Amino acid sequence: MNKEHEIYIKAAKSAKIGIWQVDLADNTIYWDVVVRQILEVDDDYIPVFGDGLRFYSEGKSRDSIQKYLDCALNQGISFNDKFEIQTEKNNIKHVECVCEIEFVNGLASRLLGTFQDITNEQNLIKELENSVEKFSSVFSSANDAIVIIDSETGIIGDCNNRFHELTRFNKAELLEMHYADLFPFDKKKEVRVFYKNQLRKDEYSITETCIIDKQNERIPIEIASGKKFKVLSKTYLVCFFRDISERKKANENITMLSLVAEETTDAIVITDPNGEVLWINKAFSKLTGYSLMELEGKKPGQMLTGPKTNSEKTNLIRNAIKNRENIKVSLLNYNKQRQEYWFELNITPIFDSSGECMKFVGVGRDITERKERELEMKSLLEFTNQQNNKLYNFTHIVSHNIRSHTSNLSMILDVMEHTDDVAEKLSYTDYLKDSTVKLTETIEYLNDIITIQRNVNIERTGINIKKEIEKIKKSLSQTILESGIHITDVIPTDLVINAIPAYLDSILLNLMTNAIKYQSRDRQPKLEIGYEIRETYTILTFTDNGLGINMEKYGHKIFGMYKTFHGNDDARGIGLFMSKNQIEAMNGKICVESEEGVGSTFKIYFTE
Repeated sequence: MNKEHEIYIKAAKSAKIGIWQVDLADNTIYWDVVVRQILEVDDDYIPVFGDGLRFYSEGKSRDSIQKYLDCALNQGISFNDKFEIQTEKNNIKHVECVCEIEFVNGLASRLLGTFQDITNEQNLIKELENSVEKFSSVFSSANDAIVIIDSETGIIGDCNNRFHELTRFNKAELLEMHYADLFPFDKKKEVRVFYKNQLRKDEYSITETCIIDKQNERIPIEIASGKKFKVLSKTYLVCFFRDISERKKANENITMLSLVAEETTDAIVITDPNGEVLWINKAFSKLTGYSLMELEGKKPGQMLTGPKTNSEKTNLIRNAIKNRENIKVSLLNYNKQRQEYWFELNITPIFDSSGECMKFVGVGRDITERKERELEMKSLLEFTNQQNNKLYNFTHIVSHNIRSHTSNLSMILDVMEHTDDVAEKLSYTDYLKDSTVKLTETIEYLNDIITIQRNVNIERTGINIKKEIEKIKKSLSQTILESGIHITDVIPTDLVINAIPAYLDSILLNLMTNAIKYQSRDRQPKLEIGYEIRETYTILTFTDNGLGINMEKYGHKIFGMYKTFHGNDDARGIGLFMSKNQIEAMNGKICVESEEGVGSTFKIYFTE
C-alpha cells in the first residue's frame, strides 16, 4: 500500500466511509474496519466470495445488487446506488454502495469501492416525504380555504379546492391574481395593514373582514395567517380563509334574542346539563333578588327553596333535568330576603345535532297575585260550603225541632180549649210546662250555635293546658269520685296553646263528662289525656275504655246535633256538636277513633 493509498484510507475512515475490494484473480475479499462496523460483524470476521450478498434485504435490494454485480463482472460496468441491508445483529440499515472496476489487459481484475451508512439521511428523507404527503392531503381536503402568497409580490402562488368553492374563481383565474383583488374597496386598506404587519411580526394572527367572489357578492370571512416560510430563496405566507356567514347570522339572531330575553318581563334562567346556572335575565334577578354572580355555578333550587316549598314539585324538577325532559310546574319559592312568592316555571332542554343535551332554558313568571286569589277563592269556597252545611243543619233543626215543640204545644192547647172539665185542663198544665221548657232549651242551643258562628274573630290567648285540665277535674271532683273513673295525663307543665278560654273550658268539660257518662260497667273506667306536636298543630288526645261507638254505623253522625248512640236518659246529643263548632271557630279540628265495646279516642287539633 503506497502512501497516497494510506492517506485515502485514513480519510475514508475519518468520514466513516468503508473501503472494500474483491480480487478476481484469487476471489479474495477485503473489508476495512468501517465496513465491518456497518455490517456489525466481529473484527476477526473473514469474508468469502459471495458472502456479502446475504446482508442485503430480500426483495428489491438483493435483486438490485445481484444485477449490478453481474454487470460489473461480465460487462465491466461500474455502479453507485442505495440499498437496504440487515446486519449480523438483525438491524435494518440503509447504505450507499459505490463500485469501480480495475482492468488488466482489457479484463476486469479487481472490484473496489466504498460502503457508507446513510440510515439517518434516508430516515430524514422518508420523514420529509411523509410530511409533504400529509401537508398535501391536509392542504387539498381542509375545510378552510388555504392560500399561499408570494410575500414580495403579493401574488397567489397556490390554493386549495375549498378556496375555489369560496370565491367561485377557477384555479387558473386565482393563480397570478394579487391577494388584494379579492377584497372590496372599503376593506383593501385594513387588509393591506394586516398583511404588512404579518410579514413584519411573522407570527400567527387572525382578523375578521369580507371578500368579494366572482359574482361580486360580499362574503364575511375570518382570515388567519401563519408564519412565513422559504423555498428556493423565495418567501411565502400561508393564509387561511373561513366563511363565517352562518356564524354572523347566528350571532345576529343571538344578539336579537338576547335583547328580547334581557328585556322581557318573564324571568329567564339558563343552566348547564347539570342544572347549574349559566345566565339569568334582569326579570329573574329582580324577582329573586340575586345577581348572576351570586347564582352562577349554583343550582337555583339550592337558593330559592324554603320551608313551605313543595318537595314533590322540586323532585319533579330534579327528575326532569336528570331525564332531559320538559316540565311545567308551579311552586312556592323564596327570594334573597326570604320572602315568599309563587313561581310558574317552564323548563326546556336544548340538544345539539348529535342529541346531546347542552343546556336547559327555564322561563317563568311571578304568579303570586293569581295564586293568592286562587287560595282566597278556595278558602272562601270551603268556608261557604261549611256555612251552607251549617245553615242547612241549622235550618233542619229549626224546621224540625221547633216545629215539633210548637205542634206539641198546639195540640195541648187545642185539647185544653175543647174541654170544659177544669180538672182535665189542669192535668195538661204539666205537659204544657214540659213542652215550654224543651222549646226554651232548644232556642238556647240555637242561640249558642249562632253566637259561636258570629264570634269567629274572637281573639285567642295563650292558655296553660295542664292548669286548665286540673281546673276542670277539680270542678268535677265529686262526679269523678262517684263514677270511680281513673283520669291520668302526660301534659307538660309548660305546654301552652292558643284558644278562646270559654270554648276550651266547654270542650274539656264535655270530653271529660262524656268519658264518665259512657263508661263500661265491665271494667274499671279510665281516661288518659295525652298530647303531640305535629307540624303547625298541637294535638290533645282523650282516650277512654268506655262503651265505644260503631263507626261503620254511626261514624257520619257523631258530631251531628241531637245524635245519641247508647240510649242514656240524660243524653241530649248536643255536646259533641257544640265542641266541633267551637274548635272549628278557633281554626282547629276534631276527629274520633272508636270501637264498640273497646273505647274511644278523641283528637283535638289546635293551630299555633
